[in-house]
Amino acid sequence: MAALSISVAMCTFDGGRFLSAQLESIAAQTRPPDELVVCDDGSSDASGNIIKDFARRAAFPTRLVVNDKHLGSTKNFEQAISLCQGTIVALADQDDVWYPHKLQRIEKA
Repeated sequence: MAALSISVAMCTFDGGRFLSAQLESIAAQTRPPDELVVCDDGSSDASGNIIKDFARRAAFPTRLVVNDKHLGSTKNFEQAISLCQGTIVALADQDDVWYPHKLQRIEKA
């Protein structure tokens, strides 16, 4: 059986105060993602800079797409999912913090 690839799709909008904790919890996964795709919906805070800084040091490819116009949560997630290349796509909220075995459990299931 071929190995599964896991993408994480995250949407952001003015979530800078939460992002570092969530990004670090994704980086600390016992089964790291094969990619992280972040779609920012036009944040006016430091969200973009936080993601760019994380992308430079992440052990997996991290892509940031900044929307030209505000899409809203649902359309923004649709866009993020459509940009993912993994067999499995895990959705990540900007203000969440994941348990370390989340992606490993998803892959096993």
